[in-house]
Amino acid sequence: MTDLVADRWLLDRPNSYIGRSVPRPNAPRLAEGRGAFVDDIETGGRTGHAAFVRSPHAHARIGSIDAEAARAAPGVIAVVTGPELVEIHDPWVGVLSHLQGLKSAPQYALPLEAATWQGEAVVAVVAESRAKAEDAAELVNIDWEVLPAVTDAETALDPTTTVIHESLGDNLAWRRNVDFGDIEAAYAEAEHIVEETYVFARHTGVCVEPRAILADWNPGEGQLTVWHNNQCPHMVQNILATHFRLDEHRVRVIARDVGGSFGIKVHTYADEIATVGLSILLKRPVKFVADRLESFLSDIHARDQRVQGKIAVSDDGTILAFEIDALSGIGPYSMYPRTSGIESNQIVNLTGGPYAFDHYRAQATVVFQNKNMMCQYRAVGHPVKCAVTEGLVDAAARATGLDPAEIRRRNLRADDSYPCKSAQGLPFENISHQESLAKLLDAMDYDALKAERDALRAEGVYRGIGLASFIEVTNPSAMFYGVGGARISAQDGATMRLDARGNVFVATGATEQGQGMEAVISQVAATAVGVPPERLKIVTGDTEHTPYGGGTWASRAAGIGGEAVAQAGRALRQQILRAAAVMLQEEAENLDIQGGVVVDRASGAERIGLDEVGRVCYYRPDTLPDGFQSELVATRHYVPRQYPFAFTNGAQASYLEVDVETGFISLLDHWCIEDCGTVINPQLVDEQIRGGIVQGLGGALWEQCVYDSDGQMLNANMADYLVPMAAELPDMRCGHVVSPTFESDLGAKGVGEAGTCGAPAAVMNALNDALAPFAARLTDMPFTPQKVLRALGKI
Repeated sequence: MTDLVADRWLLDRPNSYIGRSVPRPNAPRLAEGRGAFVDDIETGGRTGHAAFVRSPHAHARIGSIDAEAARAAPGVIAVVTGPELVEIHDPWVGVLSHLQGLKSAPQYALPLEAATWQGEAVVAVVAESRAKAEDAAELVNIDWEVLPAVTDAETALDPTTTVIHESLGDNLAWRRNVDFGDIEAAYAEAEHIVEETYVFARHTGVCVEPRAILADWNPGEGQLTVWHNNQCPHMVQNILATHFRLDEHRVRVIARDVGGSFGIKVHTYADEIATVGLSILLKRPVKFVADRLESFLSDIHARDQRVQGKIAVSDDGTILAFEIDALSGIGPYSMYPRTSGIESNQIVNLTGGPYAFDHYRAQATVVFQNKNMMCQYRAVGHPVKCAVTEGLVDAAARATGLDPAEIRRRNLRADDSYPCKSAQGLPFENISHQESLAKLLDAMDYDALKAERDALRAEGVYRGIGLASFIEVTNPSAMFYGVGGARISAQDGATMRLDARGNVFVATGATEQGQGMEAVISQVAATAVGVPPERLKIVTGDTEHTPYGGGTWASRAAGIGGEAVAQAGRALRQQILRAAAVMLQEEAENLDIQGGVVVDRASGAERIGLDEVGRVCYYRPDTLPDGFQSELVATRHYVPRQYPFAFTNGAQASYLEVDVETGFISLLDHWCIEDCGTVINPQLVDEQIRGGIVQGLGGALWEQCVYDSDGQMLNANMADYLVPMAAELPDMRCGHVVSPTFESDLGAKGVGEAGTCGAPAAVMNALNDALAPFAARLTDMPFTPQKVLRALGKI
């Protein structure tokens, strides 16, 4: 692989900050309560506050709307309906051309004829305060014609089922079929064919800060300024310009501090588009901040998959084939612009990913239904494909009599087999499945843990061990969205500038969502230029002041945004050294920058400070030789080109105990060995892994958006929607293997979704190991006490 090896200059820099747990530069400000979240932004006394009248029905035709009492209520500025807003904006359709056959109906900021899920915003009320807007919204009277609701994905395509959008002809959003190799021949050769059905409940991200937007249309300048806690400011800029018929340079999007996103804030929400429309219509600032109840009903949901899986193996445990049939209900529309087909597409593409096999067949069916919309949420599709894959591998181990670790050893791709392609044709560059598994088994003392489990069973204590290997898509190229026509940047940019006092400004297209991106960017920038992090100013999340970039999603900020910073920093360092060389009458290659000072490269002796270089270049350029013009600003962009993705990989294990009398599950220990390439900040990496594991555990054991047959969400509140709490969580022990991507100088892959990817599979396998003495098995998440007792035949 030497032909792919990048220049490792960054990792060899003196006084490197790469690999160090540098504190977050924004932590003191946030800890002191000095954050600038959307709801903290004030634009003066003219700001209107929006509240929405939301549909109480899952499916209903909108009749007459009586808003007279609301308009007369104290402090009300306006009451606006869909037909009024549609005059100033164009609808959107959430499709991508490379998901062939995906269809969706046009969606508007406020619906024109029918509401299609409980919680859909139908009427907007703008008032002097949020409280006054909510009070007035209660006075709006809508004449509803309730229609049959489509709530069961299994029957959504039945001829007798109501078609949600008659213009589409049926409720099929998308179907994909793939067939690689010769699966029938594999079945004929196999000694064992195991089939299981896996069910994954709907759940959602519960961000500390809810969705929020403040739009300010200035008609005098023809300028729209939007403060928004979205993950992708440039994407939002393009969407708003497109659908409000504006030139893109007339739209500025600012994303300052963001209280968590997890993919929830990477989409286009109708109520946010409506808020922008209200500002344009009323020619004044308008703010909307979702409350927690609205968040449950309108923030995207995810997962909600039923997957029928099959694995074929020989007597010696060799995996010959995988087959899946996946079904998902996505709500009444495909989400824009990333679509609601990507999760199913990921499941098809990545099932079986860690293993060497040649035969694969898959079908994914995506249907419309009258529930809240589904789309990308942390680890899109990965927990599903990982649980299906690892559940089937454990089932194959039982069928062949092999230990779960041994069947994985025999089938995981060899670490020296890369680059190679999966059975589905995905290219893998540099992955470490075998080393990760070996390190995991060593970290958990696998043999001793099995002995402890077996000894306790003899005493009536039922514990289980679960393993899960995984791959994770990171650093996505244009092959993810751009190739399908979505205007979502795959590249990121960085601009770096030396000021007259020797400090460095860094503007990056990546965005801070609370994940520590600013710390990573500062470490890369400090190392690339040769200055301490405290001499850096990081600027993010402002389309008017940062290079065009993709923002934060799919674990790309470090691998793509960080690489752009590394390249810009290298260019700036060379510019500084050229200027210093002229001042010192020295060759630039004999100089370096360390600790913010230009030094002799060989001896390390200090020659000139960066403050003096800046002073001369900016204030006394007349003292420099004729023909020399200093340039102390550099912009660089980076996008992966050789591979569509950089795959992170790893292995997880869970150790848990089941109370067979109550059905309660106690998580005792959890391990994760992860390979994200170059580890820039070990503390941040480990905390990203732990946070991801927690969200994965939530989906496995607690989280579920519960709907009844009429499409009513029954637990849209924090009392009934269960999220993991600290007291319920195990110790989470992290370790690392380092297999850098060779496509970048930094060699970093993403890490943000690895924990979420493997945790549900590890817990499921551990649970079924604990239940093995009773011949009981569960594959329907979340694994509640009731389901455990039912599997045990006790209820």
